[in-house]
Amino acid sequence: MIAKRPPVLAHDRFVADRENFAGLDLAARFARIEQTNLWGAASSVSGLGSEDPATEAIREELPSLLQRLGARSLLDAPCGDAGWIGRVALGCDYTGIDIVPSLIEANRRRVTAGELSGRFFVADITRDALPRADVILCRDCLVHLSFANIARAVTRFADSGARFLLVTTFPEWDANRDCEDGDWRALNMERGPFNWPAPHALINERCEEGDGGWRDKSIGLWRLDELPDGGLGAEAD
Repeated sequence: MIAKRPPVLAHDRFVADRENFAGLDLAARFARIEQTNLWGAASSVSGLGSEDPATEAIREELPSLLQRLGARSLLDAPCGDAGWIGRVALGCDYTGIDIVPSLIEANRRRVTAGELSGRFFVADITRDALPRADVILCRDCLVHLSFANIARAVTRFADSGARFLLVTTFPEWDANRDCEDGDWRALNMERGPFNWPAPHALINERCEEGDGGWRDKSIGLWRLDELPDGGLGAEAD
């Protein structure tokens, strides 16, 4: 296990601004995060994890993984500003959704300008029926949601008819804790309260934040039909 886990900017800045999130619903919380660039990245309102150095590994490995899965379509849920993924030759149809309308509007303008390809829609992964796709990519999102909203999101993913789910996980993280929506904490999807099986594939993102203190940050691949209902499993003995 990684001994030293340094502070994470997304968590520290949320804590400093917490009083301004009081009474806000999920959409308003993430709209505030976008409007204030709360996560503090210089090149992407989607946070440090969406900048070029942080996405190099997944940009390299995602297309070949999708090819091995025989994926003809990918749902990016949520897509944020679609900055890094818009430069990847995915080899399949792409749809991006996000709860923040201004992000979707900006992405659509880029499509019109020929700077981006794909379809973009406003949607809440915890409440709305989702577009059908073979694979759902949910990167750097569940770490910002409460356990209750994670369960709702995984239910929506399963109900969409998708076969596979790609989601952020920290395989060396010991114990998951709940958090307020919009905050941040690490999650190991193989630990309680999720207790998911071992992923079918794992892309280590080569995370350099905190002098390597988060170097286990990865994208895991799961079959949705193998996950417990609502994404929450029985506690292991």
